[in-house]
Amino acid sequence: MLAPLQRADAKTCAMPRGLTEVEVERVVDGDTLRLRDGRSVRLIGLNAPEKARRGQAAEPLALEATRALQRRVAASGDRVRLLPGRQPQDRYGRLLAHAFDRHGQSLEAAQLAAGLALTVAIAPNTERLSCLLAAENEARRLRRGLWMRPPLRQTSQLQAGFALVQGRVQRIDTQRGGIWLELDGQLAVRIAPAQRARFDRRQLEALAGRRIEVRGWVIDRSRRGSVPAGRARWQLTLDDPALLRVL
Repeated sequence: MLAPLQRADAKTCAMPRGLTEVEVERVVDGDTLRLRDGRSVRLIGLNAPEKARRGQAAEPLALEATRALQRRVAASGDRVRLLPGRQPQDRYGRLLAHAFDRHGQSLEAAQLAAGLALTVAIAPNTERLSCLLAAENEARRLRRGLWMRPPLRQTSQLQAGFALVQGRVQRIDTQRGGIWLELDGQLAVRIAPAQRARFDRRQLEALAGRRIEVRGWVIDRSRRGSVPAGRARWQLTLDDPALLRVL
């Protein structure tokens, strides 16, 4: 289900014609830009390590990811071209877009190929996922950046926030809230009803007893109140089958 190791190719990463060029005021972090016109841009398809904030220490390679994006933007004359996503804004009002330098190179693919971010997929902004996964897989194969010490968590090591998780599927359940993969270590992987058609149910059923790798934002359901007996404390929502890997 996860794309095999491959190199990012020109066809899937190519910049479309006719994109508007914008001026970058500053690079906020490894996946966010601030434009001269005041807008903030959250790059689609990647999650870079978090910088220090609110009393929390910076995640490994956060500074390196920020500086790498700064160099890429500076080399492009502080100007980039943007391809907005199908969902053009996030809940914070930031523009969601793919960004390309003056040579037409994808900034997201470059960050991922250097091992300075992890691929993410949040529907409906998943059209360039194959390109981004290919770039990440290259970094993973060559053990670049984050992949020198793979940022994997087992289901027994969870906490709220973005995570790349490995665990064993205990059972598969279908409810009104979608399809649920119950993993050991108190993790429930949710496939929302709106995304069910993107997954092959027979392939999901075959995962029972298998170890898998998934990624996404983990939430602590116990913060909403007590978790019913037999239900997992942690939840991760999976939007695309390409982000599920059978081990």
